[in-house]
Amino acid sequence: MDNPQLTALLRQMTLEEKVAQLLQLTAHFHEGAASEGQVTGPMEEMGITESMVNASGSVLGLSGAQAVIDVQRSYLSKSRLGIPLLFMADVVHGFKTIFPIPLAIGCSWDVDLAEKSAAVAAKESAAAGIHVTFAPMVDLVRDPRWGRVMETTGEDPYLNSLFARAFVRGYQGGNLKEDTDRLAACVKHFAAYGAPEGGRDYNTVDMLERQLRETYLPAYKAALDEGCAMVMTSFNTVDGIPATGNEKLTRGILREEWGFDGVVISDWASIREMTAHGAAEDDREAAYRAIRAGVDIEMMTPCYVRHLPELVQSGLVDEALIDEAVLRILRLKEKLGLFDNPLRGADPERERQVLFCEEHRQVSYELAAKSCVLLKNDGVLPLRPGAKVALIGPFANSEDILGWWSCVGVKEDAVKVGDPLAERMQDGLLEIAPGCGIGRMTPEQCEAALAAARGADIIVLALGEESAMSGEGGSRTDIRLPEGQLELVKRVKSLGKPMAAVLFNGRPLDLHGVYDEADAVLEAWFPGSEGGAAIADILLGRINPSGRLTMSFPQSAGQVPVYYNHFNTGRPLDPAKTEERYVSKYIDCPNEPLLPFGFGLSYTTFEYGEVSLSGSEMTPEQPLIVSVRVTNTGTRTGVETVQLYIRDVAGDVVRPVRELKGYAQVELAPGESETVTFTVTEEQLRYHHSDLRYASDPGTFRVYVGPNSRDTAEQTFKLVRSN
Repeated sequence: MDNPQLTALLRQMTLEEKVAQLLQLTAHFHEGAASEGQVTGPMEEMGITESMVNASGSVLGLSGAQAVIDVQRSYLSKSRLGIPLLFMADVVHGFKTIFPIPLAIGCSWDVDLAEKSAAVAAKESAAAGIHVTFAPMVDLVRDPRWGRVMETTGEDPYLNSLFARAFVRGYQGGNLKEDTDRLAACVKHFAAYGAPEGGRDYNTVDMLERQLRETYLPAYKAALDEGCAMVMTSFNTVDGIPATGNEKLTRGILREEWGFDGVVISDWASIREMTAHGAAEDDREAAYRAIRAGVDIEMMTPCYVRHLPELVQSGLVDEALIDEAVLRILRLKEKLGLFDNPLRGADPERERQVLFCEEHRQVSYELAAKSCVLLKNDGVLPLRPGAKVALIGPFANSEDILGWWSCVGVKEDAVKVGDPLAERMQDGLLEIAPGCGIGRMTPEQCEAALAAARGADIIVLALGEESAMSGEGGSRTDIRLPEGQLELVKRVKSLGKPMAAVLFNGRPLDLHGVYDEADAVLEAWFPGSEGGAAIADILLGRINPSGRLTMSFPQSAGQVPVYYNHFNTGRPLDPAKTEERYVSKYIDCPNEPLLPFGFGLSYTTFEYGEVSLSGSEMTPEQPLIVSVRVTNTGTRTGVETVQLYIRDVAGDVVRPVRELKGYAQVELAPGESETVTFTVTEEQLRYHHSDLRYASDPGTFRVYVGPNSRDTAEQTFKLVRSN
């Protein structure tokens, strides 16, 4: 179908049919996926009719090729105009084959592998009948108390934007109609959902528009520039207005300023939730505000279907707003090829072939290996050959390593750490004991753990959060490990043996009681289906860890939010004068995080030469070349992530102390060197001024190059105008 045909189809639709296209329901409402009784109850509760369901436009959360085929065929048999359903789901970090959580994927700094993981997830999902994934989630986040940090790639707008583009490329490919192994992507949550007050999910977001544009909007824009088909609104307020009813945000910035003409969908019930916010008196007003803001699809509440027809008939809502929303939905269905092939990629036989296949599991393994971050190592890792090892802790043989939002992944399919470690070590060299549960330790568990530890040369503790302790609704004020695990660390430490800790978690933690006690710490996050195998190979030295943090780890939750690209104050702390009182500091804790953005260790060492610039000045027409020679000074081949940061020394508004502007990953053999070069352009020096003008200023800049945001070498240059 071309657009004239879609427009002609729109003209045939009644107002009620148009509005029903804007309704998204779960599969329980549809014949073919549930019994009649299961359908009737939810319909009565929501106040919607059978005719509304029969004309609704999309389905949420149904997967499985045959189930989708059954629902689509049943629906089309009753559809007056033959408009197919869209099937959508939260395919966040894998479908059946689960990849590391997105925060871990970010720590790989490998956008090509991230793209590949999204392509694998799309292939499995499409075979199971899904058309749209509610991903990527690109919300920038600086507060590890928020449970949904596990869904983001971190605290930096530049890096988040790169991953946003990579995920969209992976999910969508180049042609959604011809490539039925791909999904339409839906970037979320628009906007600034990652900045809730107190780190509490769904909470108020309050920030200046300049900060919103400078820091929080770039990753959404990057996803759209890559061609992302859909946008999901967020639960939070933006400038005092819920995002789902925020005309300035959604119709203004998103549609008019950025030119986005794809589909906008609410998050679950977020249109109706405007009444709880106090931004709408009732469902009728909520529907009025959302449609005026440009929200096309209402997820799982009936505000649109129950009130938009009357709002149109009374003249309060122009039917043209309904028409443009419906036309966007029809265009997406056409873009996916559903009018010609309503079953699209749904194929039970192909589903059996591709889901959790060996090829896909290998990608999961590679990404898990690259996502692990070595936080500390005082010579304990890798485990020396022939050493007796005690693997102790609640994650020693836990299946709970997939993380929140693991779609149809099955915990029992996950490769646990203990199994591959035992397989790879000589018989009798590994003993496993749980030591404690997630939250508490029994005397029997403690004694068994100590017995295993006494007989070992090296102790490996497998610690962390259970998956439900992060994710949506998983906000925490205390981001330390549970007390039972900290007690286990103390008891085992008392034996005086070399000790490494492996952490499984969905957020940066306050690591006191672990980082200061263990000789080595490996951050594994929730590493996905093949995580145990990747971790075992890192522990044994078969893989040299290369991950780098994309969120700072705080010294204490009392520092939060703590992030690398902060502003200076008028009274900055001089590190050489820590006793000075009347400066911006804590009296009971350092200002700096325990571990900074970009940090990560290797089993080898790297040395940086002097940073050199192509000149002391640059112009808009003549970029600056920054170069540094990096040498592997250790005994193993390793990957180094060379990072480039820039600071604008003085601006119209205060500028961050440093901002990531580029990076390069280089693999070097022992003794090998490579010169890494970066090109700095005038465009990279632009920022939003006090009047929201986006431009650069002539003046002095500092450039920093190093292995993380803290340990860098510095040079200075000036931006000058040629006229």
